[in-house]
Amino acid sequence: MVATAATSSFFPVPSPPGDAKSSKVGSGSASLRGIKLKSASSGALKVKANAQAPPKINGLTTSVETAKKEDVVSSPAPRTFINQLPDWSMLLAAITTMFLAAEKQWMMLDWKPKRADMLMDPFGIGRIVQDGLVFSQNFSIRSYEIGADRTASIETLMNHLQETALNHVKTAGLLGDGFGSTPEMSKRNLIWVVTRMQILVDRYPTWGEVVNVDTWVSASGKNGMRRDWLVRDAKSGETLTRASSVWVMMNKVTRRLSKIPEDVRGEIEPYFLNSDPVVNEDSTKLPKIDDKTADYIRKGLTPRWNDLDVNQHVNNVKYIGWVLESTPPPILESHELAAITLEYRRECGRDSVLHSLTALAGTGFGNLGDPGEVECQHLLRLEDGAEIVRGRTEWRPKHANNFGVMGQMPADDENA
Repeated sequence: MVATAATSSFFPVPSPPGDAKSSKVGSGSASLRGIKLKSASSGALKVKANAQAPPKINGLTTSVETAKKEDVVSSPAPRTFINQLPDWSMLLAAITTMFLAAEKQWMMLDWKPKRADMLMDPFGIGRIVQDGLVFSQNFSIRSYEIGADRTASIETLMNHLQETALNHVKTAGLLGDGFGSTPEMSKRNLIWVVTRMQILVDRYPTWGEVVNVDTWVSASGKNGMRRDWLVRDAKSGETLTRASSVWVMMNKVTRRLSKIPEDVRGEIEPYFLNSDPVVNEDSTKLPKIDDKTADYIRKGLTPRWNDLDVNQHVNNVKYIGWVLESTPPPILESHELAAITLEYRRECGRDSVLHSLTALAGTGFGNLGDPGEVECQHLLRLEDGAEIVRGRTEWRPKHANNFGVMGQMPADDENA
């Protein structure tokens, strides 16, 4: 408006004849709709700041009030805090477009395994199969789970067995507040304890391999439960390990064995699978050995705090490590464990001191490097002589002992 007024002041628009009377000519000055011009003799030209040229529409002059109304209608809204904010609808539309594009790219990705040896169960969750009676879970062999032979240790396999057993109970909805105890067992302070374990290892998996572990439970006598495991190569289906165990109930307060209450039996029996043991039961009696009959003795073994489970007794996997502590190094170097049978006699506490004894069956000290199979008898006992675990192990020659290089199989003889 100010610019319009200034332009009109310098270039006045001539009025039509009808409006000539409205102009007054005075001595040395002129007045035009409130615009006052001084004569040239004054040497200056001044324009009032509030001057306004009369706008014309279709050749007709309009009043100042009409022009002001039109200016109000056509002028933009005044700048306020609200209308200076960004257009949120546009921003939201841009964000939505970005997310839709990202989702489209995500859905276009091929999540199917590219290699057959890729982890089939990447999160190790596991699942119940075979009419809800068998629990199956995959494990990838980690670098920290292998030993000097570049294969998984027996302790690693035992940990997989224990993990699947607990996950089976949890997935079935039977896990109470105890370590593998059902709700009815927890009410009575009952826990499961293993009394016998048999493991047959056909082949040890190597680093990076994926193994599939299946486990199920069956009845064992009147007051026992049998749990079996079958470990296979997830890629080829090759059987790697078979294991069978017998469990009974113990009161965790009195530390005494207990019969299975009827309420507990009603919880677990629906999950029993009527099947034969995956391992033929070893009915051979495990002999007792002592300081005189043992060939190797390792003393001073003590449990650490990390060796205890939530039931405040030593984890049964730890017993295997102690049993093998007295195995002669030449056997460990030239043979691998093929089978192990353990009979758990009693538990040991945090302050216990143990001795590990090993006797070689039918092998003298000078034949430890014999390429044939080796059998050992084991005993884990307290310092006072009380038996903790009796065991027997069977060992077979390693491939390196036969073929010269660890893990290398002999080439086929083309002339054969």
